[in-house]
Amino acid sequence: MRESGILLPVSSLPGKYGIGCFSKEAYHFVDQLVKSEQRYWQILPLGPTSYGDSPYQSFSTFAGNPYFISLEDLIEEGVLTREECDAVDFGDEEGSVDYSKIYEGRFPLLRKAYERSNIAENPEFVRFQEENAWWLDDYSLFMAVKARMDQVSWDQWPEDIRKRWGYSLDYYRRELYFEIEFYKYLQFKFDEQWRKLKAYANDNGIRIIGDIPIYVAFDSADTWANPQLFQLDEENIPVAVAGCPPDGFAADGQLWGNPLYRWDYHRQTGYDWWMKRLAHCFQMYDVVRIDHFRGFDEYFSIPYGDKTAHNGHWEKGPGMDFFYTMRERLGWKEVIAEDLGYVTDSVRQLVRDSGFPGMKVLEFAFDSRDTGSASDYLPHNYPTNSVVYTGTHDNETLTGWFGGILKEEQEMLRKYLHDFHTPADKIYWEVIYLVMGSVARMCIIPMQDYLGLDNKSRMNQPSTLGTNWKWRLKKGQLDDALLDEILEVTSIYGRKAWHPQNKKENQKNIKNQQEIG
Repeated sequence: MRESGILLPVSSLPGKYGIGCFSKEAYHFVDQLVKSEQRYWQILPLGPTSYGDSPYQSFSTFAGNPYFISLEDLIEEGVLTREECDAVDFGDEEGSVDYSKIYEGRFPLLRKAYERSNIAENPEFVRFQEENAWWLDDYSLFMAVKARMDQVSWDQWPEDIRKRWGYSLDYYRRELYFEIEFYKYLQFKFDEQWRKLKAYANDNGIRIIGDIPIYVAFDSADTWANPQLFQLDEENIPVAVAGCPPDGFAADGQLWGNPLYRWDYHRQTGYDWWMKRLAHCFQMYDVVRIDHFRGFDEYFSIPYGDKTAHNGHWEKGPGMDFFYTMRERLGWKEVIAEDLGYVTDSVRQLVRDSGFPGMKVLEFAFDSRDTGSASDYLPHNYPTNSVVYTGTHDNETLTGWFGGILKEEQEMLRKYLHDFHTPADKIYWEVIYLVMGSVARMCIIPMQDYLGLDNKSRMNQPSTLGTNWKWRLKKGQLDDALLDEILEVTSIYGRKAWHPQNKKENQKNIKNQQEIG
């Protein structure tokens, strides 16, 4: 079955109060996906963001971002008033998130909602705490202590709580009881609202593609509560950290700074923590995209404290042993393997052995600097079991990319398209038609590319700070005319989804299929 979808982060949804969330605009976007006969809504990680506002650096791999809690839903519940929410300055840019104002404005409102909620007497909240205690207790304590410590990283906390001595844990649990309950309340509301939105999407035939980073942040509840899982010394300081080696795109490589896993320990435990993490993800999403999939084959280890990746080296990951365990514990699950970047034969073999579709990014196919693997990204070389993107959240928009590549690369693309007349600012549509027509089973287009936006609307530029993760869809920007164009290209290349609402059309399609058969 050929399918397609749209990549749009939750934070990029339109709506009031400064950032996209689980509000009526999210439900409206699901309706738009249905109208354009899409099958998938791909989002970015939903975790609470830390320094830099990146969804790939989260305070917890299990928790949800409180920013995504719909304030309008809380108004309807009666725990906030519209006047209180309207009085807060969330920023003036309709198409951009102002994270400093979001941080300063949302948490006081959420605290008011908590204080008025009488949540401790809610039986659903009690059940939520019991069912999620295995991660929620550590996360809520971590966040409460972090607030008490003026938000400094946990490696700078006093030794007793940094090393989780028993008496210290007991002390802070008593001392910060209501602060801990506040963070549990936020997770309860996040879970309640997300489950409702996901159910609406699923009931209307839309499947959610979630996204998880292979690594967790050092300054996270995951690392603080489970130091034995990571390559840390006796003081719980990293021995080595994650990144990528120097290449033609980054002379110093990439220094991500995430703690590396002790894969020998994980293997001894049957990858128990990882299996819980994945099981949690498959409760939240229908399909899971695993970022930096090649790290399961080999991972790049950089000495802690280094300023560049020059002194790093490759180490072996768990390989197929991990995925055999996953299949045994969780059954067959739908995964997208993010296998981009420098890909070795052993990485390709791991993707094939796993059975998961890998990723293809059209922009990579016309990079004259990358003569080794560029051809892997040309549509005529795609395997059917793959997911093709025009670009990802880390790439330039199609319009920005085409305007910035070399003239010879532009000519390469035009020759491939056999198109020498389409204006440069409209070429993005030709590229969308190209990838939709490929043999890749699934095709995902970022919203910015359907809109033909330039790099001012880029979601992320790796290794930079201050300008990323901010873009938002403006109200009315995705209009009926564009939805009709999306439906047309989806129909032409046989990627239309059959949704429950479109019963008459579905019956017609089924009849046609039967006649053909």
